[in-house]
Amino acid sequence: MGAVTDDEVIRKRLLIDGDGAGDDRRINLLVKSFIKWCNSGSQEEGYSQYQRMLSTLSQCEFSMGKTLLVYDMNLREMENYEKIYKEIECSIAGAHEKIAECKKQILQAKRIRKNRQEYDALAKVIQHHPDRHETLKELEALGKELEHLSHIKESVEDKLELRRKQFHVLLSTIHELQQTLENYSRS
Repeated sequence: MGAVTDDEVIRKRLLIDGDGAGDDRRINLLVKSFIKWCNSGSQEEGYSQYQRMLSTLSQCEFSMGKTLLVYDMNLREMENYEKIYKEIECSIAGAHEKIAECKKQILQAKRIRKNRQEYDALAKVIQHHPDRHETLKELEALGKELEHLSHIKESVEDKLELRRKQFHVLLSTIHELQQTLENYSRS
């Protein structure tokens, strides 16, 4: 075979020993001590083996107590981690709600901004036109001017009609005068 590496030795010990506390070894040692105690010949050797068994038993009880404490601690840690996990889930859900609310606020802000821009554009267009009071004044002035021009037109039409009539009378008079002159020249 080849050389055994340190990793392999550690792996074998962990497989044999479990969590590395040496429980199996202690139990094996306890069984061997019990067998030695049962087979011991003298009282001193028996007492010595008895003390070793008590010591090994005490170590096993200590190791078991330590393992139970670690187990209880692990259970509490699992409960604590579960609690933390639930808190984190709640925080994530809260964050998602806040994000959704912020998105709504952003959309509303964009809508308000768009409305303000449209309002500003309309306000600029409106400012280029005169206000209502000025427009009404201008309309009133134009109405008066139109009325005045209408009177002038009527006056001009009346004069034109008068001139036509005078021209017609003049032509009639000229025509009669011609007739009279013709009649006078014939005679």
